[in-house]
Amino acid sequence: ASELDLAPTQVRALILGEHGDTMLPLWSSATVGGLPLTEVEGCDGNFQRGIFERTKKSGAEVISRKGGAGWAVGATMAEVIHSIALDRKQLLPVSSLQDGAYGLKEVCLSVPSVVGRSGVEKHLELKLWPKEEQALKASAKALQTMLASVAG
Repeated sequence: ASELDLAPTQVRALILGEHGDTMLPLWSSATVGGLPLTEVEGCDGNFQRGIFERTKKSGAEVISRKGGAGWAVGATMAEVIHSIALDRKQLLPVSSLQDGAYGLKEVCLSVPSVVGRSGVEKHLELKLWPKEEQALKASAKALQTMLASVAG
């Protein structure tokens, strides 16, 4: 939002996959004031790469400036808890065991999920660009490889 000189409430974007090097931004569904980000002047590939690199480093930046990221984690957890406790059925990018969304199974990673009274009630498959779908599968593979190395 700051890069576009807009209020943060005007920008909507999801990050899927694992929380780390293989996480991926969904540029295909990102919006600014309800308009597709891809149609906003200046939001080209270089802009997207710069924003994503900044996003990947933002956790470390918050920790270095404030000594911890507790507030961000707390705010996110409050949103999830409210969705469960109040049965809000919010669409949230939460990590859960995958049961076939995007062809993924037996791996926990973030995908768009409806969260209500019973927790993750269903996964929604947004239409992804081919490169986004490949990146999501690569994120799942990285997690499965890490799990296999730990499990022995």
